Formats: sequence, C-alpha cells, structure tokens
Amino acid sequence: MVVGMEETVLRERLGERAGIYPRLRVVAQTGSTNADLLAQPDAPDHAALIARHQTAGRGRLHRHWEGTPDKQLALSVLYRPEKRLVERLGLLPLAVGLAVVDTVPRAELKWPNDVLIEGRKVCGILVEAADLDSDPRVVVGCGINLSLSREELPVAHATSLTLEGIAHDPADVAAGLLDALERRVQQWRCADPTLLGDYRARCTTLGAEVRVERWEEIIEGTAVDVTATGALLVETSRGRQEFSAGDVTHLRRAV
Repeated sequence: MVVGMEETVLRERLGERAGIYPRLRVVAQTGSTNADLLAQPDAPDHAALIARHQTAGRGRLHRHWEGTPDKQLALSVLYRPEKRLVERLGLLPLAVGLAVVDTVPRAELKWPNDVLIEGRKVCGILVEAADLDSDPRVVVGCGINLSLSREELPVAHATSLTLEGIAHDPADVAAGLLDALERRVQQWRCADPTLLGDYRARCTTLGAEVRVERWEEIIEGTAVDVTATGALLVETSRGRQEFSAGDVTHLRRAV
C-alpha cells in the first residue's frame, strides 16, 4: 500500500519547499496525471498532481499502460517555460530522468531517460507540451514502481523498489522527486552546463555498443556522446549519426 501518500503528509515532508508548488494535489485515481494537467489551461507554473492509481498511463512512442493501485507513484508537474526555452525542450526529458536517478538509490540512466536498476526498468517518464507557439506549457510525468511484486510487473524486464530490496516511504520518494525536479529543471531553464555533465556521468549508454531502432531503421554502433539538445551520437560503420528519438538496446556495456 502507498502508506501516507496524502497531500497533508507530502506537504509536511516538503516543509518550506512546498511553497514552490502552488497547486499540489494527491488523488486516489485518475486516467493520466499528464493529461489532467494539460487539460487545465489555467494551471499555474509548478502545478503538481500525484495519483495513487493511474488507469490510462502513457509512455514514449504512444505506449499505454495501467498501473496497480497503491503500488506505484504517478507524479506529474506542469511548467510554463519562456518561449526562448522551446528550442531547448529536447534536453528536458533527460533532465527529468536525471532527477529520478537523483531520487532512487542505485538507479542508472539509459538514453534518453529510461531509469534502470541492474538493467531492469523501475521508472517510466513522459514529457508532453502544448501551445508552444503562444503560451508554452510542458508537463513532465514520472511513474515509479514502488512495491510491485514480480507477478504485478507490467513487463518482464521491469522491477520495483521492493523487489530490489530498497526500503522506501512513498511520501519521502514523492518529496525527494519534487525536490530533485526543481533542481534539475532550474538547471535546464538556466542552461547550466552542470546538467549535461551530470547526465553524461550517469548515462550507461555512453561508451556502450548499442542498437538504435528508429521507425523501420535499425542502426548499430558505439554511443559516444549526448549533444546540447539531448540527441544521442552513435559512431557507426557509416560514420557518426545523431538520434533525437528511437529505442536503444545495449548490446555490450562500456567497460
């Protein structure tokens, strides 16, 4: 059970930092926390929504999934970035992944923002945007597997904090993630070079032999860097190629 995942408890854990989030809500169930925030055109910057059960979650590449009640953390935050930041949106999903790794012990990153523990996915992330030409709104959503059993995992290559033997309090995880998001998103907003440096240091894709699947194209090579826009650079037999999207498989990890 997600014990203590109540709004009052969460605000207590955040303390003075709760003021960063002017609209912070915890609900028992919803379809999608991302969709709920995007459907609120008057939602303020840093509006946050947490659901104890999400029935219509979405992932990258239009994948859909349903959560398990009280065993996963579904958390979304809406930001209203300045128009000048729209051209840097490609780096924001990486910043969000880094925030989750800051929060979850032993977690690693696989480009762009898959959060893994020992090669198994523990968190999914989706960043969505609206009204970029007029009044930009961006929602970042994170779904962390807290106490799922092996039988409850959505896919065989997933895991949960409980399965990894990581003791946790759901309210502490949520508060820690909100703190980490604030720090990393501010770095993104300010073009702080520390963000990309930290990402490169925590991303296990760099230096690994990889397969990239993009649409109907499959490319293999060595992942060598991440650009300032968040794209992955892969050294292939046809030269260095840049990928802003695609499914990455690690064929052999960096030594």
